Amino acid sequence: MAKVNIALSAIPQAMNELQALGGRLRACRIDRNLTIAEMAERMLCSINTYRDLEAGKPTASLGNFASALWLLGQLDTLKGVAPVPAALAAKSRAKTKRSRGLAFAHDDLDF
Repeated sequence: MAKVNIALSAIPQAMNELQALGGRLRACRIDRNLTIAEMAERMLCSINTYRDLEAGKPTASLGNFASALWLLGQLDTLKGVAPVPAALAAKSRAKTKRSRGLAFAHDDLDF
């Protein structure tokens, strides 16, 4: 029996967007005259895994999507996913407290 992502199946808009993403991936593959088998081979994944990407299945790995986009020259399109608000992007990272008992700074570590 196939596993079902209950959270995503309850959100039809999310499922529609995943399917649309898979369709765009398919269109890019076809535009480059690549077969599903060629994409799977280049991604070092199974044909079924690649088919899941194009089908927009919610169980498909984000890492596999990124690999496919890279192979198709579309990796930079991920920058548009969940962009960081400008106000947060300008802030620097919070400083962490130094652990007690350490006689050296993190910059002193050479590994």
